[in-house]
Amino acid sequence: MLRFAPSELTDAELALQAEVREFLDAELPRGSFAPGLGMAAGRDKNFSRALAARGWLGMSLPRRYGGAERGVVDRFIVVEELLRWGAPIRYHWVADRQTGPLILRYGTMAQRERFLPRICRGEVSFSIGMSESEAGSDLAAVQTRATRTDGGWRVSGTKLWTGGAHENDWCVVLCRTSDEDDRHQGLTQLIVDLRAPGLTVRPIAYLDGSEFFNEVVLDDVFVADDLVVGEVGAGWAQNTSELAYERAGPERWLSTYLVAEQYLREHGATDERAEAALGEAVAGWWGIRTLSLSVARLLDAGQAPAAEAALVKELGTRFEQEVLDTIWRLVPDDLDPAAESLFERLLAAAILGAPSFTIRGGTNEILRSVAARALRA
Repeated sequence: MLRFAPSELTDAELALQAEVREFLDAELPRGSFAPGLGMAAGRDKNFSRALAARGWLGMSLPRRYGGAERGVVDRFIVVEELLRWGAPIRYHWVADRQTGPLILRYGTMAQRERFLPRICRGEVSFSIGMSESEAGSDLAAVQTRATRTDGGWRVSGTKLWTGGAHENDWCVVLCRTSDEDDRHQGLTQLIVDLRAPGLTVRPIAYLDGSEFFNEVVLDDVFVADDLVVGEVGAGWAQNTSELAYERAGPERWLSTYLVAEQYLREHGATDERAEAALGEAVAGWWGIRTLSLSVARLLDAGQAPAAEAALVKELGTRFEQEVLDTIWRLVPDDLDPAAESLFERLLAAAILGAPSFTIRGGTNEILRSVAARALRA
């Protein structure tokens, strides 16, 4: 069964929310920067380090590694405010959300000491090397192969839709290390240097000419034994637990928030259509936010809410697209991506990026299957 429970922020959590809002107002005043849409926001290493100085990177990591030993809900609050503001989070995003908790849970002591303090200081960036052309949502079909060699592994294969690989430092790559009857077995996670000899990154241009996703080709890339994450052959189970952090956060339902907010700022709710559109958007956001917060509470309680996270991602990303379609219908004119209006620029960018919302992080069909299996259990 699915484990969702209604939840409200405590007084301490509301105080953290207010602190983040005050910080953003001072650090990034409105009009002083170009706000971005969710995970597609800008990349600013200095801003990431300013967050780190406040203890807002690696929030759930132990203090011995530079973390704050705070809960998943505290990070939820910080992230919600950053996304709502359109802050430039891309430099630290994957390292903070995913790689840090992964290394803490499965990594060796040497890996923790090497990477976690740098993640907490905003000094290192990571990508996710899961998807392939024949293994998108079906990660058990991974064909990238790592073969034993003296002192480590030789890795060959191609990863697709690897966000930020053209500008990040490292990538956690899911690859096949043995052939088993059960294809979910024999998979291993390796930490790969994105500047290693034999590794080629080919950016994939969006419709607007910008670049974020990449094709990463690994041609006999050497990875030392000390960069194997967890157990050899246990990559599927590790990867599945990692997806709970990736799928249920505010980034799965706030990507088009700024489009609606900026419409209200520039045009107001001047007629019944606009009032209805904005009212439905607020109600939808609040409902999905409640579900997402519930998943964060489960993670703080030591649970592994893979099915709940999958459902939140399916609902949230579909909702993001629906909100965008509704706001778009309120605008009679053709859009100019270079318009003076911030609303028009955000809307144009969202229209080009929105098709990816229900694909990245798992397609809707796969996510529904994950949730359905939990309901049958």
